[in-house]
Amino acid sequence: MFHAASSLVPSPRSPQSQKDQHHQSPDRRSKQRDAFFDNAKYLAIVLVAVGHAWEPLKGDSRVLTAAYVLVYAFHMPAFIVISGFFSRSFDGSPGKLKRLVTGIVVPYVVFETAYPLLKTYVDGVPQDISLLDPYYLTWFLCALFIWRLTTPFWKLVRYPLPLALGIAMLASVTPDIGDDLDLQRVLQFLPFFVLGLNLKPEHFRLVRRSSVRIAAVPVFAFALAFCWWAVPRMNSGWLYHRNSAQELGVPWWVGPVMQLALFGCSLLLTACFLSWVPGRTMWFTALGAGTLYGYLMHGLVLKAADYRGWFDHPALHRPLGELAVTVAVAVFVTLLCTRPVRRVFRCVMEPRMEWAFKRDAAELAREREPQKTPPEREKVDA
Repeated sequence: MFHAASSLVPSPRSPQSQKDQHHQSPDRRSKQRDAFFDNAKYLAIVLVAVGHAWEPLKGDSRVLTAAYVLVYAFHMPAFIVISGFFSRSFDGSPGKLKRLVTGIVVPYVVFETAYPLLKTYVDGVPQDISLLDPYYLTWFLCALFIWRLTTPFWKLVRYPLPLALGIAMLASVTPDIGDDLDLQRVLQFLPFFVLGLNLKPEHFRLVRRSSVRIAAVPVFAFALAFCWWAVPRMNSGWLYHRNSAQELGVPWWVGPVMQLALFGCSLLLTACFLSWVPGRTMWFTALGAGTLYGYLMHGLVLKAADYRGWFDHPALHRPLGELAVTVAVAVFVTLLCTRPVRRVFRCVMEPRMEWAFKRDAAELAREREPQKTPPEREKVDA
């Protein structure tokens, strides 16, 4: 999803080509990114931001609520599948663990602290800061940290996806899990991450065929009509995956059934969404590398607007107002993904933190090896 889940195209390379790639400049490496995945991440982050902007407005429009339900049915599953796909190389090595800390843990701590401070500033009432109870958008960072750490296990077991689905189904009937680290969401969204771990590049090429792209049109049309029908009949809390069946006021057995049904629906809509993602380089392709910035920072602005009561303005609850909010938020999150913003906030989102980590033993050993001079190499070769 984010920069923490690199979008470099996985392909077999010789040791020499890997060494050459390591010494390439960042600009050269950025050209080797797969445009399809960067496009998918950018389009998905726009849908996430728009969905969050619709939340305080949707109560006045059944059509907007239906669109909201449709977006929420697949936008996070799509992110999580892509995140799982690019987590396949995680092996617990020192370099990967360091990246996990600097790219996920540090932003989590920063923004988990920033949200209560923002509310304190707006309301004037001190808010508690807790790193164990993810607030608003930070749950995904917490979940990604846990999922990434368990990656070696999922690559070891024989039937990872059925096992992950079983865990998600059990979580949906276990209200005593509690709110610590938002474990309900971690466990209920787990199958999408495990699915991504087991996908290969050819699977993404399958959904990008023209036949799938054409079939996605009636699928999305039917899905939108079904969401419109379901608005007054279905509890949208199922889409958030943060509550058990008992907490949603239904018998326990409904939880596993809904887990399987939502997994199938979300997977189908995710495939349709990915079928429409361009595979070539577009004007927004480079923005796919900055989705972490757009994801976390747009939440602060939307929360500030909500705390200030800006969404209560009557003009925003009319069709033109809803359209204006949609366009404004899409433009805003696009700006947050741009390079100047990333340059300014990189110290928070992607700090190097060399001072906090020991040097890798293999790297130190390589540095200690005496460098042979050209004449010495000629003698050895002779």
